[in-house]
Amino acid sequence: QVQLVESGGGLVQPGGSLRLSCAASGSIDNINFMGWVRQAPGKQRELVATSSGSGITYYGDFVKGRFTIAIDNAKQTGFLRMDNLDVEDAAVYICNANVQIGRSAQNLWGQGTQVAVSS
Repeated sequence: QVQLVESGGGLVQPGGSLRLSCAASGSIDNINFMGWVRQAPGKQRELVATSSGSGITYYGDFVKGRFTIAIDNAKQTGFLRMDNLDVEDAAVYICNANVQIGRSAQNLWGQGTQVAVSS
């Protein structure tokens, strides 16, 4: 059974950077789509970024050029590079991917990774 395994979260100071990874465990043929959402305590879930398999990307307004989403199909992994982090970016970041396995496509969710931003 294919799962999404996230890594890369942690504690950074304001202005710092993190790179989140979302890897598909098991063999897949392609990542058709990947998205990242975030959930902070007491706040609504926000869509952070999405990318199609062909590289068409979307970012939430709050990103303001600070984040970059990418898919590396050779590694079966998607990434979210986050620069110039602010305390408002602290949240659990969760990846979502549509992956191709043979003739079928599966929609999967990662377990979430915590991002904390504090001085």
